[in-house]
Amino acid sequence: MVQEILAYLTLGIAVAFLVRKFFFKKKKTDKNCGDDCNCG
Repeated sequence: MVQEILAYLTLGIAVAFLVRKFFFKKKKTDKNCGDDCNCG
């Protein structure tokens, strides 16, 4: 049971890391096309 919790915790951290990476990339892109993104 503890192993399961640790596995899910690791998976959550990995997913959070990937999402954060994508958000930082997206943020950079939004800065470049600031005027276009204001419509959305």
